[in-house]
Amino acid sequence: MTFGIIGSGAFGTALSISLSSTKKKLILWTRNQDVVNSVQEIRENRLRLPGYILPQNIIVTNDINQMGNCSIILIAVPMQQLRSVVELHRSSLEGKILVACCKGFEVSTGLGPTSILEMASNRTAVLTGPSFAADLASGFPTALTVASKVEGLAQYIQSELGTETLRLYWSDDPIGAEFGGALKNVIAIGCGVTIGAGYGSSSRAALMTRGYSEIISIAPYFGAKPETLSGLCGLGDLSLTCMSSESRNYRYGLALGKQQSFDKNITVEGTSTSSAIILKAKEFKLDTPVMAAINNLVVGKVSVSVAIQSLLSRPPKKE
Repeated sequence: MTFGIIGSGAFGTALSISLSSTKKKLILWTRNQDVVNSVQEIRENRLRLPGYILPQNIIVTNDINQMGNCSIILIAVPMQQLRSVVELHRSSLEGKILVACCKGFEVSTGLGPTSILEMASNRTAVLTGPSFAADLASGFPTALTVASKVEGLAQYIQSELGTETLRLYWSDDPIGAEFGGALKNVIAIGCGVTIGAGYGSSSRAALMTRGYSEIISIAPYFGAKPETLSGLCGLGDLSLTCMSSESRNYRYGLALGKQQSFDKNITVEGTSTSSAIILKAKEFKLDTPVMAAINNLVVGKVSVSVAIQSLLSRPPKKE
């Protein structure tokens, strides 16, 4: 059996290394010829994941036609690029089992990744949970959720992709899995801001907890099951992303809190997700003060002190 991975960023590359332990053939597709050259020369993706060797059963190519023999294709591209990738390569994706490995909502439509993948296939799933690329590539024990609304598909993917160090749990709630994976990035930005601004770990814990409460409270309006969000793809992913400087969203928040610039070449999914979720919250008339404050910061409407004050000045309420 051959697996395909579209996207040679840090996570896509790390996934290929992690899955290579199954000894199955893996095809890692990239549009970047420099990545192809780097792997062919030294078996390393120097651009996105330097320091980690890609085993010989991983073939790196920029020829999408090589995906033709893949039974399962994992798509690890930034969320806002997902639609263009699917539209451009639809003929190579049609009828395949497609697994989204990106987190967030499409800003223009509010759709999650599996809804976009359904343009090409009716067998879609999402793979999500607490996982940094470096941990996956290092072979550290990692647990993720694979979720699909197609009966039996999540269990099948679980059996095919699980390894000795990558433990997968299946779910029939892809909306919930996507919801947790997307919104944890928004809260992570806020947690970074609290530390960057010098407010301390207690403030971060409070913001993380109240942010999680918002996620749980609004989940049913989006068709997500609140219980899904108590698992790896919700609380697990939130905990990791909100407390580690390895998280790009957390680091972006740190820079905001310190009033420093941030590298524009680094993908920060939480920025676009914060705008998308606020639009949806307004549509449903939902109260999301934490996420609203974070979005106001991201788009430059308010300063850090004003954002914090907007939360502290809210009327007292029961938890």
